[in-house]
Amino acid sequence: MSDEADLDLRELDDEELVKQIQDDLYDGLKDEVVEGVNILLERGWAPYDVLTKALVGGMAIVGVDFRDGILFVPEVLLAANSMKAGMFVLRPLLAETGAPTVGKMVIGTVKGDIHDIGKNLVSMMMEGAGFEVIDLGINCDVDKYLAALEAHKPDIFGMSALLTTTMPYMKVVIDSMVEHGIRDDYVVLVGGAPLNEQFATAVGADAYCRDASVAVDTAKRFMDKKHNQRQPEMA
Repeated sequence: MSDEADLDLRELDDEELVKQIQDDLYDGLKDEVVEGVNILLERGWAPYDVLTKALVGGMAIVGVDFRDGILFVPEVLLAANSMKAGMFVLRPLLAETGAPTVGKMVIGTVKGDIHDIGKNLVSMMMEGAGFEVIDLGINCDVDKYLAALEAHKPDIFGMSALLTTTMPYMKVVIDSMVEHGIRDDYVVLVGGAPLNEQFATAVGADAYCRDASVAVDTAKRFMDKKHNQRQPEMA
């Protein structure tokens, strides 16, 4: 057994434990992440502080290294699954305490397309950044998207496609949003290997996101803009 395996998380002070949780999350060690989260809660940490300081802080490092080509999709998926394991503990507690979220996102892969690795990565990393994410899965038609937007009233709406044959369906969805008079109620982000910025503009999306890290940065930027627009009204 290695020294790492012998590490007793309970012997670490809070600052060291947060750093260790971030390291374990980065390495995809979900059992250790869950143990660390539970220890912080036992020490009286607010669930929201555990989320933002330990988990979101850890996923931010993962996001930077993914963007910079230090980590690749399999490693990011492992880290994201560790984040999800920690979130499984925190989610009911966050709901009880009415903790704030950065924003809400509905996401799904378009009709005719059953690819979901990229979408799953975006979902996990958005959740890791503090967003509430409603993942509709694959092969989503217009009606499914519109029903989800009506039910959840998200800030961000994301669509994914990996096939050139399914890409045009994004325009079908956005055109339908326009017809229903709801297009301007949502920030629409699109992504997937065959897409580019010109395509996003052509179909009427707000932005094209090259990968999950870009999606998180883009969503945060739009949320910051939204909050800044609201502040004068509150003054």
